[in-house]
Amino acid sequence: MHPKPKNRPALELCSECGLCDTSYLRYAKWACAFITQHMDELESKTHGRERDLDNERELYFGVHRQMYAARKRKPVEGAQWTGIVSTIGVRALESGLVDAVLCVGADKIDRFTPRPLLARTPEEVLAARVNKPTLSPNLSVLDEIPKLGIKRLLAIGVGCQIQALRTVQDKLGLEALYVLGTPCVDNVTRQGLQTFLDSTSRSPATVVHYEFMQDFRIHFKHEDGSIEKVPFFGLDTKALKEVFAPSCLSCFDYVNGLADLVVGYMGAQFGWQWIVERNEKGRVLLDLVRDELEFTDIVESGKRFAAVQQGIEAYDKAVTLPMWVAKVMGAVIDKIGPRGLEYARFSIDSHFARNYLYVRRRYPGKFDRHIPRYAKKIVSRYKLPVD
Repeated sequence: MHPKPKNRPALELCSECGLCDTSYLRYAKWACAFITQHMDELESKTHGRERDLDNERELYFGVHRQMYAARKRKPVEGAQWTGIVSTIGVRALESGLVDAVLCVGADKIDRFTPRPLLARTPEEVLAARVNKPTLSPNLSVLDEIPKLGIKRLLAIGVGCQIQALRTVQDKLGLEALYVLGTPCVDNVTRQGLQTFLDSTSRSPATVVHYEFMQDFRIHFKHEDGSIEKVPFFGLDTKALKEVFAPSCLSCFDYVNGLADLVVGYMGAQFGWQWIVERNEKGRVLLDLVRDELEFTDIVESGKRFAAVQQGIEAYDKAVTLPMWVAKVMGAVIDKIGPRGLEYARFSIDSHFARNYLYVRRRYPGKFDRHIPRYAKKIVSRYKLPVD
C-alpha cells in the first residue's frame, strides 16, 4: 500500500494544520492563513466587527470584551500551568454544552509528537493536557465529525488552525462551535525541536515541556520536576535562526484573534494566566470554570521600545551574548523591564518585526497582501534593517 500523497498548496509555508489531509482540502487556498490572509473578514464574521486599530489594546490583542489574569485554585495534576484549558474542556463535556472536544494528545512513544483527537470523555481531555511545541495537524480529524454524529464541538487550537477552521466551519454540519484558543509563536518540526533542545537545554532527553516566560527566561521542566531557566539573550541565535517553521516566521496571529476565548500567559504577571474573552461564546466557556478560578488585576508597566529595537538589530545580525552577560541582562530587564500587557506587546513587537522582515526578504510577492493592517501599523513604529 502506497503512502497517501501530501497535498500542500502552501508548499514550504504549510503549518501542517491538518486541513489538507481531509476532504476540505478543496477549500485550502481560501482557508490557509499562508495563502490567503483575510483576518479582517473573519473577525467580522466571528465577532461581529473588525478590531479597532485606533484602540491600543485591540490593535495588539484583537477584538475582545474583557481581559483577566487568573489561575485555578486547585491546579490540575500534571498540567503545564494550572489546567484552565483542560478544565474548560472537561466542564464543556460534563455540562452537555458540547458532544466532543477537539484537542491534541501525545504519541505513546514520543511525548512531543502530537496526536489530534475528538475527545468524548473527560478522561480523554485530561490525557491531552500539556502543550506540544511542534506543528500539529489538529484539523486532520474533521472528516470524523459527521461519522461520529458530533453536532456540538469545542475546538482547541492555535491561530493558523483556527483561521482554517473558521473558513470551513459552516460546512461541517455542526449546530454549535465553540473555539478555545491558545497564543502561539515559533513552533517547529519534530526535528527542529530536537535541534532547539540540544542547543539550549542541559538535558534535552528529560524535558517534559517548556515556555518562553515573562521573566525573559525559557523555563524547561524536566522529568524529575526540576526547572531549568535559560535567558532569552543567551540563545544561540545563529543555530536557531532556521529552526522555526517558515509558517511561524510568516505568522501575524500570535494572540489567536479568531478564537472565542483565549487562555495563555503572555499578558499576565508571572504565575498567572492571561484570559481574553472575545465574544458571547467566550463568556459561556469562561463561565464553565469561573467559580474554580482566582483572579488578580491585569497590569501593564515598564517600557518596551528600546528593548525591542535593540533586539531587532541583534537578531538580524545573529548576535549571541556570553551566558554570564545574558544572565545579568535578563536579571536587570526582569527588574525594570515591561510587565503584564507591556511584556505581551514586547513579545508581539519583537516577533512581528522579525516576521515582517522574513516575509519581505523571502516572499516579496506576498508581502503587501499577506501582512495584516494591524501588523503593519505595529511594525511601523520601529526602524528596520535596510536590505
